[in-house]
Amino acid sequence: MSKTLKGKVALVTGGSRGLGAAIAQALADEGADVAISYVASAEKAEAVVEKLKSKGVRALAIQSDQADMAAAKPLVDKVIAHFGKLDILVNNAAIAVQGKTVDDPALDTVNLDRQWQINVLGSVAATRAAAPVLTDGGRIIFIGSLFGTRIPVSGVADYAGSKSALLGYAKGVARDLGRRNITVNVVQPGVMPTDMAKGALGDEVPEALLDMHPIRRIATLEEVSALVTHLAGPNGGYMTGGIFDIAGGFAI
Repeated sequence: MSKTLKGKVALVTGGSRGLGAAIAQALADEGADVAISYVASAEKAEAVVEKLKSKGVRALAIQSDQADMAAAKPLVDKVIAHFGKLDILVNNAAIAVQGKTVDDPALDTVNLDRQWQINVLGSVAATRAAAPVLTDGGRIIFIGSLFGTRIPVSGVADYAGSKSALLGYAKGVARDLGRRNITVNVVQPGVMPTDMAKGALGDEVPEALLDMHPIRRIATLEEVSALVTHLAGPNGGYMTGGIFDIAGGFAI
């Protein structure tokens, strides 16, 4: 393996499970030292760290609540203190609250508001904290969703809105940081085999949803992680302000 990220330091928010853990491992496979943040699952986070270290890189798990905007700077400060720098930020931490239409009397507005706080304001806070200390030529990658640009089902308005908000913000940050050769992009996966998807869809992906995909299957975590590592690597240096779908043609 070419180890295209050897010597780089990455922070993956929400990296203790699912896509975040897969991204952390893919970055480590390319030689990057990796910090992950987690909210409550310390045991899972440490298990990820041990896997990363087994690949011959340095790794660190940091407890940090994405819903608390004030927690972002201490998180970044801990990464800098431990590794000495930060080259790559992957804004991955998110939740999905779906299934009820906006006119439903049982709408869970408390958790919907928390979803906006984590998915949008938490990512904004992490980006603000990282931007001043990110190395020139660094990378910021937001993990969005195909729901940010296409709404094929009802009951996802707030989730879709939170992911759509990242698109404009990422483009603005790309404009702000371009003078430092820092690239900023959004990766928009479709359905993936994660706990988040299982919570929204159940154990099986509905046939009607698969029918919307020209390639009739869901994405693998490895496919999405590979796109992230490409954007994080040297071949991604002239790609910025982009929105990259990885969803089997779902948006066609």
